[in-house]
Amino acid sequence: MRSFRRGTRPLVVGHRGAAAIAPENTLESLAAGIDAGADVVEFDVGTGLLLGHSPRERAERPLALSEALAFLRERDAGIHVDLKRVGIEEAVVAEIRRHGLEERAYVSSTSARSLRRLAALAPRLGRAVGYPNDRYGASRLRWPRPLTAGAAASARAIVPVRVPALLALSRANVLALHHTLISPRVVRVTHERGASILGWTANDPAVVERLAAAGVDGIVSDDPRMALAVLATLERP
Repeated sequence: MRSFRRGTRPLVVGHRGAAAIAPENTLESLAAGIDAGADVVEFDVGTGLLLGHSPRERAERPLALSEALAFLRERDAGIHVDLKRVGIEEAVVAEIRRHGLEERAYVSSTSARSLRRLAALAPRLGRAVGYPNDRYGASRLRWPRPLTAGAAASARAIVPVRVPALLALSRANVLALHHTLISPRVVRVTHERGASILGWTANDPAVVERLAAAGVDGIVSDDPRMALAVLATLERP
């Protein structure tokens, strides 16, 4: 698995390819993410090894995992496969190996059981534990700022205490946290356990800046071009 830093900056992960630019979890979105300069492209895989956050959110002609990997094999980008169903681990590993991508890919899940299964099947494959489980897409909703500020602050204070157990139970070597839960403290605790940390999904320049300042190793965004542009301004002397 490639390093989660590109020089002094975090890697930029194109969420569902580049969901702000093209329809998510499609070949067009994967291509858009790469064209935008994403270091890694992420996509969801579920039942039938088809791409999509859920069956109802799939494209009219869903892309198969094998097709996505064949396309990405010829491009210079890391690959982040997010499992949306428990029980497909063996088939996913087999496809990644068939395309010769074990060194360029990592797999994420919110299920500790899935990740432990992956660790047994493919010890060299990167594994990311996602937290919290955004099963119903709540992260896409725009809640009033006063409502979310207090809750986010309380959650950020609790998460660092949970990190050791999350990593140990899942046997993950990457922690993928919703951006509201990221703090310098949780980054420090994660690094002390020898793991990398990703913040998702950062679609606002201010969020990208905050995650970079906290010291994350990767920033997941629907708009990788925007995230890269913001990080470029932070790198200037």
